[in-house]
Amino acid sequence: MRVHDLVELWEQGASEQRTREYYAVRLPVHDAAKIAALAELYPGRSEAQLITELLSAALDELEVAFPYVQGRDVVAEDELGDPIYEDSGVTPRFQRLTRKHFERLKQEADDD
Repeated sequence: MRVHDLVELWEQGASEQRTREYYAVRLPVHDAAKIAALAELYPGRSEAQLITELLSAALDELEVAFPYVQGRDVVAEDELGDPIYEDSGVTPRFQRLTRKHFERLKQEADDD
């Protein structure tokens, strides 16, 4: 999800399954003021929901921003027949670790 898509989400009121873990953070005053303003603009959303959704969007955008590092292996060809090389940067590792932790957290949620 992109940050841009959050306004539409907030208008609709949808939400995803949550972990049983809590993460406590202390926000800079200016950021806390922005969260309070958003909560006032979207009264159907709690400050915790807004923070959760903003963090989710930021993580998605971070993943897209990781630099592509061309690997040695060809994994596909483009429409012109030119080789597409594997990404040997941080993206594939981040995705593998994300899947690993997703499965663990999903299992914990299913056990509840």
